[in-house]
Amino acid sequence: MRAVRRPFRSARALTPTARVRRLRRRITVLFALTSAAGLVAMAVLAVRSDGVRWREQLDQGMSADTNWALGLLETDEDGRLDTEVLLDNAGTACPPLFLLSVPAASGEPSVTPAPGELVVEHAPRRPCLTLPAGAVRQAAATAVRADEPRSRDARTADGEPVRMFALPFYPPDAEEDAAPQGALVTVADASAQRADHRRLTWVVGGGCALLVLLSAGVGHLLSGRAVRPALEALDRQESFLADAAHDLRTPAASLRTLAETALRGETDSTDVHRRTLRLAEGMGTLVDGLLTRARLMAGTAVLAVEPLRLDQLVEAVVEDAAGEGQRVAVRAEQAVVVVADPDLVRRAVANLVGNALVHGHQPGEPAEVEVTVGGDGATTAVTVEDAGPGLPPEVAGALFDRFRSGSGSTGLGLSIASWVAHAHGGSLTAEPGRRGGARFVLRLPAGGPATEG
Repeated sequence: MRAVRRPFRSARALTPTARVRRLRRRITVLFALTSAAGLVAMAVLAVRSDGVRWREQLDQGMSADTNWALGLLETDEDGRLDTEVLLDNAGTACPPLFLLSVPAASGEPSVTPAPGELVVEHAPRRPCLTLPAGAVRQAAATAVRADEPRSRDARTADGEPVRMFALPFYPPDAEEDAAPQGALVTVADASAQRADHRRLTWVVGGGCALLVLLSAGVGHLLSGRAVRPALEALDRQESFLADAAHDLRTPAASLRTLAETALRGETDSTDVHRRTLRLAEGMGTLVDGLLTRARLMAGTAVLAVEPLRLDQLVEAVVEDAAGEGQRVAVRAEQAVVVVADPDLVRRAVANLVGNALVHGHQPGEPAEVEVTVGGDGATTAVTVEDAGPGLPPEVAGALFDRFRSGSGSTGLGLSIASWVAHAHGGSLTAEPGRRGGARFVLRLPAGGPATEG
């Protein structure tokens, strides 16, 4: 039985846009994990600090109680414990106070007693907190062995949390290396502190979870802003490739057809050369327009602004663009000076005039175009109006987008003109003309763009 081989999709199969988006997801996850690690560490530190704090507070209170009780503890002439003064002056039932002593062996107290060896000298009859029998002995034995006060967590017979504190005491006139004679053990209720600590743990944990989610959202937004230029550059690249493929496909096919016709000898060579030259010039114009539009979209076309006579520039463009049988009238109210990039403005005006000459006339009639140059001080305007059929309703809302001329052309001319206007801080608008055709108004600020480039 042959195994079915499944196609393997490696990372190289991903498109550049998909790789950038995957990078954004990874940045978001990394940002969230980093924030989560820091927040969890801070949360653990806060919870532990709170646990240490409430235990220290209880220990301080119990230490004060046992030291006060230790001052009331006396011994008789034989060295035995006398608890009469302690019982007369201290209520030992709440908080419970236990007195345990180390049994003497050969007249010397043991330094390492087991919990069962300790003798209970005093225990409250009705304590407010009832502990298991071995818990008190264990706490006292730990303090005696360590020869220093010791505290520990415990639970009552009912399972309620408590805190125990054991303070070792010594015989009268004991030497520095003398072993403890016994220990005083007191107990404090820790239910309220435990409840507060548990509440703090939940609050800190929930806050950390919310902050991690917020951090993930912020990281997603920041990573989106970080990769946005790359995505826009990829979109511009795809747009340029699509424009180039779309625009060059038709003239390339025409050149191939023309070459095949010439090889078969069906066309005069002079006519073939003339048509080839015309197609080559058209392809050069298309490539130039594509490159100009790509540079404008990428922001790499730096504006070389300088003062120029806009009325003279328009007259020169019209003189070069007007053909036989076409009527183009230029009307300039006065000498109009504008600070702009001459090459880009010339291309924008040439595209508007060329668009009007091609599409701004009725079938079988010559084109009649009127170009007006004027200004009001703050802005200057170049108005190109034709007597054609007007703007197609289906493309009126997206007239300056590529491939939206509505008449079979590429639509790059109006798109480039619009980009040139916006690059200079101006605008390009389209509206119905007085003669039923279309009117395009290119507005430029008289003082030039706000920032160059």
